[in-house]
Amino acid sequence: MDLVAAIKKNRFVVLGRVGMDLYPAPGTATEDADSFTADMGGSSANIAAGIVKLGGQAALVTRVSDDAVGRFCVKKLHHYGVGTTYVTPVGGEARNSLALYESRVAGHQSVIYRNGAADFEMTTKDVVAVDYSQFGALITAGTVFAAEPSRSATFRAFDLARAAGLPIIFDVDYRPYSWPSPQVAAEVLSKAGAMSDIIVGNDDEFGFMAGDKGKGLAMACELSRSSAGIVIYKMGEHGAVTFRGAEEFRTGIYPVTALKPTGAGDSFMAGFLTGLADGLDLQAAVLRGSACAAIVVAKPGCAPAMPYPAELEQFIATHPGPTKAT
Repeated sequence: MDLVAAIKKNRFVVLGRVGMDLYPAPGTATEDADSFTADMGGSSANIAAGIVKLGGQAALVTRVSDDAVGRFCVKKLHHYGVGTTYVTPVGGEARNSLALYESRVAGHQSVIYRNGAADFEMTTKDVVAVDYSQFGALITAGTVFAAEPSRSATFRAFDLARAAGLPIIFDVDYRPYSWPSPQVAAEVLSKAGAMSDIIVGNDDEFGFMAGDKGKGLAMACELSRSSAGIVIYKMGEHGAVTFRGAEEFRTGIYPVTALKPTGAGDSFMAGFLTGLADGLDLQAAVLRGSACAAIVVAKPGCAPAMPYPAELEQFIATHPGPTKAT
């Protein structure tokens, strides 16, 4: 499989949740707010929106609640140009995720409602219905594996994507509150990582899968040598280490005055993948992802904060440049 050639098709099928985000005015604590802005949330939906805003194509595969919030989420997917052919309503007590978070760093609070999450109701039938031949690659964020039937459905999607010649791109995205136990999470996420062609995660996530944060970097390196084509080990303000086979390089970040800590990882993924699709070399694509992450943390919202090409180009042209990797 030619990994980069597949990504250059710039057409992605994305598995995972779409939800509603609510956030008060910048600097305002949730308990002090009189009003909130509502927009789309959910890691997978955010990645898809970021890809589309940067010129790619993306379709989401998920379940949404058959109610006003579910319809809000589908309407927002349409707004951002994300394909909804494979977004299926589910009735009963299932509900879309709801995230309340603040546009401030000091004292930042995020409250996530995930009880009876509709996206966990995604079934094998949902992923079998996808025409994988229409896409260049499959993307998923790790939360899809946290519960059944979504877990089994996603592993089935991996098999179907592989049979269709699509590379699998895995954002570890470990959220402890979604999982029944750390032991189950470590086992399942490690299995998903071993099946993936590109893996992106932070130092805590790789350390979690390795059983010790001190062993996370070594695990990322080993995955790149044993199974994955590209592994990106993110270290927050210290930049990232990227592995491709025997190749290893470090990159810094684009410093900004952050307004919030959320959305950076989703925007990084969108910028990185569309960078490869646009013909950038691996290191330049990683730096493009870092620039996208910086733009998002400096603005309110997640999907609405993700840049269009003109904004991204202006940011890179006027910014002093990334820090030296450490």
